Amino acid sequence: MRQRKLLMLLCAAALASAGCGSRHIVRAAPPSVSTPPPEETPPAPPPPAPVPAETKTEEPPPEVPPPAPPPAPVRRPAPRPRPEQPETSEPAPPKPAPPQISPQLSAKDLDAAKNNAASNITTAEKNVQLANGRQLNAAQKDLVAKINGFLGQAHEAIRADDWVRAQNLAEKARILSVELVKSF
Repeated sequence: MRQRKLLMLLCAAALASAGCGSRHIVRAAPPSVSTPPPEETPPAPPPPAPVPAETKTEEPPPEVPPPAPPPAPVRRPAPRPRPEQPETSEPAPPKPAPPQISPQLSAKDLDAAKNNAASNITTAEKNVQLANGRQLNAAQKDLVAKINGFLGQAHEAIRADDWVRAQNLAEKARILSVELVKSF
């Protein structure tokens, strides 16, 4: 009785692992652009049958097919070459500098911006001069570089007659220079 149940179980497992007798493969419509057909990969081998539990009678073990070699990698089509651009004998004209948009200041506001920018630049330059004779760590050297960058940009803004921008950059340089002096 026990062997009969085992045999039925083994047959049921074999039928379950065998799957359907026919396979229906549905393929998509071919693409409208002529491209090389993709390489097909071989179908995966069916999973191996489960190993039955040991029985008292000696039966030869079921034959397991050798593992299938891994599928070959799918090759992708080579990229299309780009069409060559015809060389022009004339170089492209240089792009004009973008226009600076700055608010229109009244005479009083303009004088205030000039004074603030000048005083902030003076303060920042004095504080940087204090650092020149000292041994600076990496953070302090970084601060000095940033301060000098803001001062350079502030001077450029003054040359461009952009006093609002110059005032903002000079204020940044002054604030960083105060932090530099505090770090000594």
